[in-house]
Amino acid sequence: MADTLTIVFPLYPGVTHLDFTGPHQVLSRLPGARAIAASAQGGSIEADGLTFGNLARLADVDTCDVLSVPGGYGCAAAMGDPAYLEAIRRLAGGARYITSVCTGSLILGAAGLLRGRRAACHWAWRHMLSDFGAIPDAARVVRDGDIFTGGGVTAGIDFALTLAAEIAGRDVAEAIQLAIEYAPAPPFDSGRPELASPRVLARVRATMASGEAERRTAIESAARALTAST
Repeated sequence: MADTLTIVFPLYPGVTHLDFTGPHQVLSRLPGARAIAASAQGGSIEADGLTFGNLARLADVDTCDVLSVPGGYGCAAAMGDPAYLEAIRRLAGGARYITSVCTGSLILGAAGLLRGRRAACHWAWRHMLSDFGAIPDAARVVRDGDIFTGGGVTAGIDFALTLAAEIAGRDVAEAIQLAIEYAPAPPFDSGRPELASPRVLARVRATMASGEAERRTAIESAARALTAST
């Protein structure tokens, strides 16, 4: 491993907090880690009532070793931002590892980085990966070569520990896990659609339905643009 490990989290308004703060908490503890939170405009962004400030401007970030793209309801707008997608492509081109959490894999797909590659995503949107030529995978953490993807939200911690072991060895990854006392013991066995009760599943699907049309439109537009560019 190099003396310095530069990890970039390309954020956008409406990002899901834990999609990047979970992996950030893990990966920033790697030896030599330099974690950079950035956005297309730099400055600050708002997400779910919180403001994340002092962000670098993506155009000012030259290279990285790890690119970690988070998901969130704002991913639809992010996929429609040419400057943001171009930054993703550019940074991915020099990265040792290209990664994502939750619907961040849809952004990787929109950037043309997942053709023919297996990838994880949040269960409600996973099927949409096919629009970008990716192969949807229901696993919590999926590796396909230099691409590591995590499923929905909390899978970001699992993905980050998996990547930490790849980069620095299992002992280091396990030490980080112990330091953050990551020992999941959820009070309910309802964390995946096949485990949740039909009543709970219907409630969550109804909540997510409000953003489905916007996301579908964004994905179809991004997929057309990707096809036209090849």
